[in-house]
Amino acid sequence: MTTHLPEVALEVARAVRAADARALVVGGWVRDRLLGRPSKDVDLEVYGLPADQLRGLLSRFGSVNIVGESFTVYKVAGIDVALPRRESKIGRGHRAFEVSGDPAMTPAEAARRRDFTINAIAWDPLKDEYIDPFGGRGDLAAGVLRAVDPRTFGDDSLRVLRAVQFAARFEFTVERGTFELCRRIPLDDLPAERVWGEIEKLLLQALRPSLGFTLAHDLGLVEQLFPELHALIGCPQEPEWHPEGDVWIHTLMVIDQARRRIADLNHPRQVAIMLGAVCHDLGKPPTTAYLDGRIRSIDHEQAGVAPATSLLDRLNIHTLGGFDVRTQVLGIVAHHLKPLAFFKGDPRAGDGAFRRLALKVDLELLARLALSDCLGRTGSFDCSGIEWFLERARALGVEHQAPEPLLKGRHLLDMGLAPGPRVGEILRQVYDQQLDGAFTTLEEARALAKTLTAP
Repeated sequence: MTTHLPEVALEVARAVRAADARALVVGGWVRDRLLGRPSKDVDLEVYGLPADQLRGLLSRFGSVNIVGESFTVYKVAGIDVALPRRESKIGRGHRAFEVSGDPAMTPAEAARRRDFTINAIAWDPLKDEYIDPFGGRGDLAAGVLRAVDPRTFGDDSLRVLRAVQFAARFEFTVERGTFELCRRIPLDDLPAERVWGEIEKLLLQALRPSLGFTLAHDLGLVEQLFPELHALIGCPQEPEWHPEGDVWIHTLMVIDQARRRIADLNHPRQVAIMLGAVCHDLGKPPTTAYLDGRIRSIDHEQAGVAPATSLLDRLNIHTLGGFDVRTQVLGIVAHHLKPLAFFKGDPRAGDGAFRRLALKVDLELLARLALSDCLGRTGSFDCSGIEWFLERARALGVEHQAPEPLLKGRHLLDMGLAPGPRVGEILRQVYDQQLDGAFTTLEEARALAKTLTAP
């Protein structure tokens, strides 16, 4: 696959050249071009042109948005244009840098501030020439993630998490010296949103996120950042049902299975499924015991809600795009065994049970996670019951949400019932029977309400 540079970027590069300066494409776009991957974010670095002249030049191409004057970064026509910049560490924290643009820098000087060699390659689009002062193309070919400058790599602790998600996304190994650097860098200065930003890329952009979680464990990051996940390591499972090993191994397999089942979903639902996979068995460590010669984790689904809540708190996960991701993740954790339990003849699995379960979690998301859970093992297991569960939910029209109550408070007030707690009680009783399928029309709901309000 060839990654094509947007025409506007070429036009900017030509205008810069006409001003006796040079524009280079830098960063992830160049890396992705060399890997044959699609890339949409274009960054141009302009050498030999002062900031005021650059801004005037860019104004020919449309409205120029200044991202940060100290960074000298401009957004125009969908691309980012910047001067090469110098960074000096002035304190603790991933943002504690003094940054200044310097058009007199060389490409090699500018590339030294990059995190990994594969991200430190520049490309001249007018000459089709690569500037690669740190051997990034060789590392790309070898599948190696290597720090550009070991002396300054640790200045930004976020780079450790970037190593994790890059290694998983590109299925690269981490060079030994870089690995040791990452192990020594504390991450307690990172805010939740920055941690989540890298974990989100790991979960949604890597085809096998388990590679990143395995690396995170090897680097000591799981214990440092996610004690709830660290507790899964070494937690045993009954070999008959989980021949793959402990809960950690199973969870990584489930995460990879879930990743295969999200391509057709929108972003918030993708996040819900992937976090559901991460959290689904967090309740096993506190509930696992040997009973009658077998390993059991009774009620681990409900026991998992508290540690899942802690993990979501740490990542500051709530609502995304108007979709309540947190509620869905916790619902998945609490009910991930229900699809197969319903199929196997749970006596409570009537139509009403499906409708009530839909009050707590999106049943299609639940089914996708349950299938990932079933397949996230070694050995051969029959998972066909989950398709039955989803078909039944669809037949009832509750695969995404429970039915709306037919009877509303205004209907009871119209019937002469005085406002007060009694209104809520009757609405709950009527809705409960609606969920059981006792009636399907508003008239029937009114009739039932009359019997409940009769003296």
